[in-house]
Amino acid sequence: MALARFGRQVKRQHGVCVKMTAVAILGLCFIFVWSMFSSPSTSVTVQRESFDDIAEPVASGTMVSKSKGNQLEKHDSNDHKRKVESNLKKKDEKKVNGSLPLPAHEHKSGKKNEKHVSNRTKDRDKPKVSSEVSKENQKQEESQSEEAEKETEEEEEVVVDGEEEKGEMEGDADLGESVDQETEEAVENENEGKKRKTKGPVFDPKAHYSWKLCSTRSKHNYMPCIDVESGFTRLQSYRHGERTCPKVPPMCLVPLPHDGYDAPVRWPESKLKILYKNVAHPKLAAYMKNHNWLIKSGEHLMFPQNQSDFKGGGVHYLESIEEMVPDIEWGKNIRVVLDVGCSDSSFVASLLDKDVLTLSLGLKDDLVDLAQVSLERGFATVVSPFARRRLPFPSGVFDAIHCGQCTIPWHSHEGKLLLEVNRILRPGGYFILSTKHDSIEAEEAMNTLTSSICWNILAHKTDDVSEVGVKIYQKPDSNDIYVLRRRKNPPLCKENENPDAAWYVPMKTCLHPIPSAIEQHGTEWPEEWPKRLETYPEWLNNKEKAIDDTKYWKNIVDKSYLTGMGIDWSTIRNVMDMKAIHGGFAAALLQQKIWVMNVVPIHAPDTLPFIFERGLVGVYHDWCEPFGTYPRSYDLLHADHFFSRLKNRCKHPVSIVVEMDRILRPGGWVIVRDKVEILDPLEAILRSLHWEIRMTYSQNKEGIICAQKTTWRP
Repeated sequence: MALARFGRQVKRQHGVCVKMTAVAILGLCFIFVWSMFSSPSTSVTVQRESFDDIAEPVASGTMVSKSKGNQLEKHDSNDHKRKVESNLKKKDEKKVNGSLPLPAHEHKSGKKNEKHVSNRTKDRDKPKVSSEVSKENQKQEESQSEEAEKETEEEEEVVVDGEEEKGEMEGDADLGESVDQETEEAVENENEGKKRKTKGPVFDPKAHYSWKLCSTRSKHNYMPCIDVESGFTRLQSYRHGERTCPKVPPMCLVPLPHDGYDAPVRWPESKLKILYKNVAHPKLAAYMKNHNWLIKSGEHLMFPQNQSDFKGGGVHYLESIEEMVPDIEWGKNIRVVLDVGCSDSSFVASLLDKDVLTLSLGLKDDLVDLAQVSLERGFATVVSPFARRRLPFPSGVFDAIHCGQCTIPWHSHEGKLLLEVNRILRPGGYFILSTKHDSIEAEEAMNTLTSSICWNILAHKTDDVSEVGVKIYQKPDSNDIYVLRRRKNPPLCKENENPDAAWYVPMKTCLHPIPSAIEQHGTEWPEEWPKRLETYPEWLNNKEKAIDDTKYWKNIVDKSYLTGMGIDWSTIRNVMDMKAIHGGFAAALLQQKIWVMNVVPIHAPDTLPFIFERGLVGVYHDWCEPFGTYPRSYDLLHADHFFSRLKNRCKHPVSIVVEMDRILRPGGWVIVRDKVEILDPLEAILRSLHWEIRMTYSQNKEGIICAQKTTWRP
């Protein structure tokens, strides 16, 4: 009837006007509806203004671009094709740890929007932080704030390579889902788009916490991603063959040793003795019976200076190596060394006297726990399996790699382990292998393998004093020799194979080409130590940022950390920077006779190659999982805008605080600089753990907490 009435209206005198008006109204309605349901092309990528909405990188190589409304907008096929082509063009320029490319040399500072510590605290009786630091760095922070926005946008687009991350984990059936698969995504097909479920604050300010002790097989030495704790049998190995984290990170506290835990012997005295009860273990007692470099004397474990597994002592061993290869100058051209197995930490102690920073690699294929002894002595140590996955280091960063009293079958499994050593060894670097009583078959297999990867054997002799056979190999420093190989086995790796990808990436049976382009790290040998600490190589694009980072942290450390926190730095030896950038914090502490483990999170820009280039050490890590070390390993943890960068990445951010409690020694310290909205609930968590809050300060929504762990256990 309505249509009939409208038809009669048209036939009247003003029917044409009515018809035109109706058409105009319908047109306006169509335009309005179109504008509501269509998305402008300019909204595909929007500049990020803060870190508040950082979410998990999407797995399986899917690139995410976030709009201001936290929406994932669906691109049309042409836009997506252009995006993929653009990413492929950038692939050769950028590198990301185990992920799609991002500049390995680009500075991404988590401190750039922070307000520095001033001269007031909430409690007048607590130590004051120097106001000079705030004044001198205020201009620097303001100039950096604009850069921080760009950096966060790039960080948001870092993607973990799903194919390599956990796709080739042979044998470990209980791997399940990693804790890294952290972001809760609610995907809704609405208006042809997808919405991501965003979380609230990092820590729930209304939450209340009650704690219990971990009831685990390994008790006070519990390492969550290394120890077998579920479904084990008496005949099963005590350790996982590979890093295998529980699906839900532990929310319990590791107990102290049965006889308690006392403050460690201070450095440098700890080079010669440590408290036995801090590292006591039945297997360690059995080990001492057959080795003379460690002796139990009363309540201490002693390390005689001239005693070593190498007869004649560690000093004689090092001197014999220099005699065999004069180009090896400890503490000059050789600064960063990896000691595989840490079977005799007297080797590390002797190198330290020559100004060589040695990172000991505890392999965890036995129960002796010598890595724990190394940490208690104050030596740089990390614990990691060494079987099928790459070690958590970038390529070409170690000046020398040592394996003493080595029993590793390098030639087995197509030589994968030696090819991994080749990956992380600097071009022109040295592999020092000392063994006793090699079988003829094993020696021939090793010779065949080293020849196939073009290693040059520089020296091979049995030391008259130590009775140890020492071989010194050198990795080639150019690709020319690879071309001359008659048999191309192992083959060269594909061009798209990222040599720096290391997190959950299987070892490869291929040779990575030697870097030759000036923009690649590893093309030239670094300057001699200590000049290399302040040298910025050609492949580092943002030299100004690295220089500013060094100056910034020297200012903060000298005028605030060393004098304004109430920390007795004579008790500090093992330090961790939980979110290292250019190693400026570690460089600022060198004069304090402190070593720093520089941890570069896997979702952050890959600055770890430059940290090694400076003569410092570090590892890649995903903080949604526990770290690879023993409980009570560190004296101080430093976290600069660490939690704000993790927002929306981890399902259980409180578990990171639990992990900090695990790896920090009783009496150890933590310094956290971040946003007040993060620090306030964090302080409540620390108080629930019975930590002592030594100093708090806030200004302009930024703040700092300095806290000390106690011996309290529930």
